[in-house]
Amino acid sequence: MKFAIRIFLSLASICSSLTPAIASEQKPNVLFIVCDDLNTHVSTSGYPHIHTPAFDELAAAGMTFRRAYCQYPVCGPSRASFLHGLYPQSSGVLDNKSDIRTVRPDTVSMPQRFKEAGYWTGAVGKVFHNEKVDPGEVAWDQMLRFENDEMPMITPIREKFETEHGPIKAGKSRRKWRDFYPSIAPQTRGQQPGFGPTGLKDEQHKDGKNARQISDWLASKPNGNKPFFMACGIQKPHVPFLAPDKYFAMYPKEDLQFTPASMEFWKTVPEIAQTKRYQGFGFEIGVADDDLRREYMQAYHACISFIDAQIGVVLAALKQTGQWDNTIVVLTSDHGYLLGEKFMWGKVMLFETCDRVPLVIRVPESIESAATTPGSSSEGLVELVDLFPTLTELCDVTPPSELQGQSMTTMLRDPASSGKDAAYTVVTRGKSLGKAVRTQRHRYTRWPTGEELYDLTTDPREQTNLAHAPEHAKTLASMQTKLKNAEAKAVVKRRAF
Repeated sequence: MKFAIRIFLSLASICSSLTPAIASEQKPNVLFIVCDDLNTHVSTSGYPHIHTPAFDELAAAGMTFRRAYCQYPVCGPSRASFLHGLYPQSSGVLDNKSDIRTVRPDTVSMPQRFKEAGYWTGAVGKVFHNEKVDPGEVAWDQMLRFENDEMPMITPIREKFETEHGPIKAGKSRRKWRDFYPSIAPQTRGQQPGFGPTGLKDEQHKDGKNARQISDWLASKPNGNKPFFMACGIQKPHVPFLAPDKYFAMYPKEDLQFTPASMEFWKTVPEIAQTKRYQGFGFEIGVADDDLRREYMQAYHACISFIDAQIGVVLAALKQTGQWDNTIVVLTSDHGYLLGEKFMWGKVMLFETCDRVPLVIRVPESIESAATTPGSSSEGLVELVDLFPTLTELCDVTPPSELQGQSMTTMLRDPASSGKDAAYTVVTRGKSLGKAVRTQRHRYTRWPTGEELYDLTTDPREQTNLAHAPEHAKTLASMQTKLKNAEAKAVVKRRAF
C-alpha cells in the first residue's frame, strides 16, 4: 500500500512538473514591445548611422516588415487603434484626450481579449496612452509604471530649494518648484523639449526599470501554468530626450548626417500639412540652425541606443528563463517622428517619416503553421491595426468580431507575400481630417485645402508634389480611388449600446 502511494505521489509530481510545459505547448506566450515616438532610425529599417544590436538580434531570429504604417501619427489615437484593432475613425479616438471606453463602450482591447482567453497579462510602462485611459484590471493581471530616479545634478539644487521654501511635495513649495524646475538645465525642460545626458545608470531610468520588471516576471513566472501576454511599454525616444551619458558619447555631434531642409517644398504643399511644433524646439521655419539640430539629433539617437540596450535585457531574459522557444515577440513603435526634415519637428503629419514605423515579429518554430524564417524580411504593406488579428490567429484566440485589421500570418509564412494594396493614415486639423494612402510606390494625401502626391521610388524624401502635374493625372485619379476605398473600409457605423 505504501509503495503504491509512493508511486502515485511520484507520478503526480512528474505530471505537475510537466503541466507548465504542456500549457506552453498548447498556447504560445506573447511579448509585445511598443516604443514611443520611435521613427525608422534603426538598423532594421535601413538606417546605417545608428547602433541597435537588439533590433538586429530579433530581426535575425524573425521577420522585419520594412513597410509598416501607423494609422494616426500621435500616441493616443495610434495606441487606441492598434490595441483595439480599429481604424481611428471607427475607434472614435482622434486626439490624446479621448477614452475609447467613453466614445465606444464595451470595445475589447487586445490584452483584455487575451486575458479572457486564459492568458496571464502584465504590462509595464506606457502601453495605453496614459493611466486615465488604461483599462486596468479588465485587461491586466498586473500593471506597473515607473519614474526616473532624480538626476544627480538636481539633488543639491532641490535640497537648497527645500531649505529655503520647504518640501516640494505639497502646497506653495510644490508649485514654486514646478515653475522653477524647467529653468535648471536643458534636461529639465520636459515637453519644451528637454534633452541631454542624465548622469543616471540604465536601471535608474524608467525604461531600464520597465525592462528589468519584465525580466523579473519571466524569472518568477507569476503566470503559473498559464501562457502569458506581457506588454513592455518603452517610453523613449519620446521627449524629453534623456539617456545615460554613455549613449550620448556614441554619437559625436559633428559626425551626424542629415540633408538640409529647403523651403521650396512648401511652395507646392498646402500649409495645413504643417504643424507649429518646430517653435517648441526653438526653430524658426525657413531658418537653418544646424548646431541646434545636431543637439536634438544626438539626443534622439542616444535615446534609441539606450532603449535598444533595454530591449536586449528583455530578450536575454527570455532566453535565460527558457521561454524563448515558445514566445512570439513583437517589436514596434506607435508612430514615426520628424527631426528637422522639411523644417518640421515631431509628429502629427502625413509624411513617410511620421507614418512609417519599425516592425519586427518573431514567431518560434513551435508554431509550425507560421514560424518566421530567421533573418527574413517583407516589403509588403502592413498596418499596425493588423497586429491584433495576427496575434489572436497565431495564439488560437477568438478575436472580437469587429476587428478591422488583416492577419499577417500569410506574410509570416511567406516573406514574398504582397501584403495590402494600401496603408491608410489620418490626422486631424481642427475639425477636419487629413487622409493619406501609401501604396508600394506612391503616397497620396488629401486635405480640405489641397492634395499631395509623391512617387517614393524616385523621390523617397517626398520633396516633389506631383498632384498638379498633368503627366501624373492618371496616377492621381488612381490614388484618389484608393483613398476612397480605404476610407470606406476604415469607417464603420458605431454599434448601439
